[in-house]
Amino acid sequence: MRLGIMLGYATGELELPLDLVQEADRLGVFAVWTSEAYGSDAVSPLAWLGAQTEQIRLGTAIMQMPGRTPANTAMTAMTLNQLSGGRFLLGLGLSGPQVVEGWHGVSYSRPLARTREYVEIVCTVLRRQGRLTFDGELYQIPYQGPDATGLGIPLKSTLHAQPEIPIYLAAIGPKNVALTAEIADGWLPIFFSPQRYDAIYGEHVQQGLARAGKTVESFDIAPMTPVVIDDSLDACYNALRPMMALYIGGMGARDKNFYNDLAARYGYEAAAREIQEHYLSGQRFDAMSKVPGELIDEVALVGPKARVRERLSLWRDSPVTTMNLMVNDIDTLRIMVELVDS
Repeated sequence: MRLGIMLGYATGELELPLDLVQEADRLGVFAVWTSEAYGSDAVSPLAWLGAQTEQIRLGTAIMQMPGRTPANTAMTAMTLNQLSGGRFLLGLGLSGPQVVEGWHGVSYSRPLARTREYVEIVCTVLRRQGRLTFDGELYQIPYQGPDATGLGIPLKSTLHAQPEIPIYLAAIGPKNVALTAEIADGWLPIFFSPQRYDAIYGEHVQQGLARAGKTVESFDIAPMTPVVIDDSLDACYNALRPMMALYIGGMGARDKNFYNDLAARYGYEAAAREIQEHYLSGQRFDAMSKVPGELIDEVALVGPKARVRERLSLWRDSPVTTMNLMVNDIDTLRIMVELVDS
């Protein structure tokens, strides 16, 4: 199991933890990942970090597919991959309907079909085996809509791409997880519980791999894993409760919140419902207080160093191949490198 670090996206002012990333680079950490929502984008920070590091891979977790055409995403991937000497990892995701329709102003309909067509177009561009044409249900290239000029022509990238750029997908729901295993090189799950892999995810991963004729050994399972090391377990729980409450309670509508659904599938349906009720009513502190410590323990590594070492075995015994640490300081990063390497 190798390590990555997950930086997330900026709120307020954009401040990149350059010292942390450069130390990760020195320590041989596999990848650094950046995110986007409706503020900072995921790509620009990676270009900045790539210029100031030497070997660490540069991943997007994720680039929002609805915010870019497939061809534009392929152009970005090719460009950053070449500038970084082949270090780019293309992480893609759909985001959610609130952001997609409320921010990007496009439809969120048919997410599975959209993902399949999008990835196929990106791969076609990267392979450069001919001019780009695509006649799908959602994408037509050249464009063939009723308002088309008729002047569009098939094109091939003028930049010589590296077709082996790894593609990762963010997925939570069963069908999306199966699709990810089928068409992508890796999976970026959030709030991943290693002890529930077999019950919640395993069947769907195997379905997708089987459709593509792949094995799990060729598929990078790379969850985001928050880490807080402190002698006070309560302090660790409280450090993560704001984020957990935000996602479970506020990242989505009352009847369409993927993270709330996931917590319920893990067996925390009552807590998830309470968190959402409080959060959507503006009672943020009450929402945070309802996040169970047991749930945090399932998806994060928290507590004194000895406890983290012991619970790390849950991840080691799971199919996880890249653990993307959500850490804020160099000391915690060094401890995790030490524990994973020992």
